[in-house]
Amino acid sequence: MRTGKRTDSDISSSGGGTARPSASGTAITALLTAAMALSMMQLFLIGALGPRLVGELGLSRTELGLTTTVGFGVAALLSPVAGRLVDRAGPRRCLVALFLLVAVSLGLVGAASGTAALLAAVGLGGLPQALANPATNKLILARVPPERRAGVTGWKQSGVQFGAFAAGLPLSVLAAAIGWREAVWTAAGLAAVAAWGIGVLPPDRTALATVPDTGRPVVWRRAVVVRLALYSLLLGCGIASVNTYLALFGSQRVGLSPTVAAVLVAVLGVAGIGGRVVWSRTAGRPGRGEALPALLAAGAVGAALTLCAAVGVPVLVWVAAVAVGSFAVAANAVSMVLVIRQAAPGRAGRDSALVSAGFFAGFAAGPPLFGVLVSTAGYGPGWLLVAAEFAGAAAVALPMALRGARVAERSRT
Repeated sequence: MRTGKRTDSDISSSGGGTARPSASGTAITALLTAAMALSMMQLFLIGALGPRLVGELGLSRTELGLTTTVGFGVAALLSPVAGRLVDRAGPRRCLVALFLLVAVSLGLVGAASGTAALLAAVGLGGLPQALANPATNKLILARVPPERRAGVTGWKQSGVQFGAFAAGLPLSVLAAAIGWREAVWTAAGLAAVAAWGIGVLPPDRTALATVPDTGRPVVWRRAVVVRLALYSLLLGCGIASVNTYLALFGSQRVGLSPTVAAVLVAVLGVAGIGGRVVWSRTAGRPGRGEALPALLAAGAVGAALTLCAAVGVPVLVWVAAVAVGSFAVAANAVSMVLVIRQAAPGRAGRDSALVSAGFFAGFAAGPPLFGVLVSTAGYGPGWLLVAAEFAGAAAVALPMALRGARVAERSRT
């Protein structure tokens, strides 16, 4: 017999009006995807427009990496607070705040006249990054039926890669035509429109903010969440280094023009979209999810080694961009599927925030380390560092894969 208030999952599957939300599943998925795309837009814009920023603002490669450190450092520090805020205030209100903060921060990025102003703008952009995963995961638990959650999670996580594609192709082309500042301000306008679009979602309900823990065993689930946070830390170090420096690598070492080099980011983004959707659906199947993080991180090691080989064989940079998107970027989406599945009752926002904090800390630490190493030793050792980070992530995830295999074996006997 169950007593007490409803859990996050119960809200979506019980009565009380939430089983039939006024917003369609497509509208919810589209808004979640937009939230993830815009929350990370500044990362991809700075990476894709890196050659232009280095030229106009006089940034060094280390300073370019520092912009990522500041933004994601703020996101990592504020993620625990953001998780509690989402659990208490509800995801709809937090998504409105997310879009408005993105609009303001991108507007300030476009107005930056030097390194200090740019760092301040991307620091503000860390706030919506901290809100993104807790708010979107909480909304999925509250509004999406259990059988559709893995698929919706894959699409919403692919929103990050839609952002990469937008930064690497249409916005980069727009920057070449009318200027990089105007391109960034265009993205800010899209965020403002998305804030208005939140009106299609039903209001947050009190039950979302007042769900206590139940008597269900949660120790093993908490252990998985902590392991995923460490996994995300190492994964984030490598992904952020690729995101920040891929276009600059293409321009400086492969001989691509700034516009064509930015297309590398778009290619990575398209591959990431496919990878996140496909692998997230796979992770939603019984017995599959726990094995995927280690396997995808191992594939990411191969992608990083391909980037290292591209120092001598430039055409491999395109193969590497596809591989990073298909494996490394997709791995983050799989981890979020597992977070939603393992989240303790009433703690969806906080558990999502813990894993996000690890990922953001990796994004903060990875690029400056990569930038310093490249400045002193070249891109080859830099990509080897990325391979080592992905290998560490695979090692962290391996016990989870082995445990999943044992559980699956026991269920068959």
